[in-house]
Amino acid sequence: MKQGIHPENYRFVVFKDMSNGTSFLSKSTAQTRETILWEDGKEYPVVKLEISNTSHPFYTGKNVLVDTAGRIDKFKKRYAKKD
Repeated sequence: MKQGIHPENYRFVVFKDMSNGTSFLSKSTAQTRETILWEDGKEYPVVKLEISNTSHPFYTGKNVLVDTAGRIDKFKKRYAKKD
């Protein structure tokens, strides 16, 4: 491996899935200004996710439509046939 190309500032960060509320603790270099009190009583930075493995249809086996920004409606409106 090349030396000096990987970040040195890894720290513990809580990732929170906003679609179902699950959270997990991992190391990351992601920057955030928000913090959260974790199960061990310590305060960690929190990174909010739109979707994770706990809510993604591929991992859950459920065919759930995830449309957080109305993308499907925008697409249908844009490409709708004009009468």
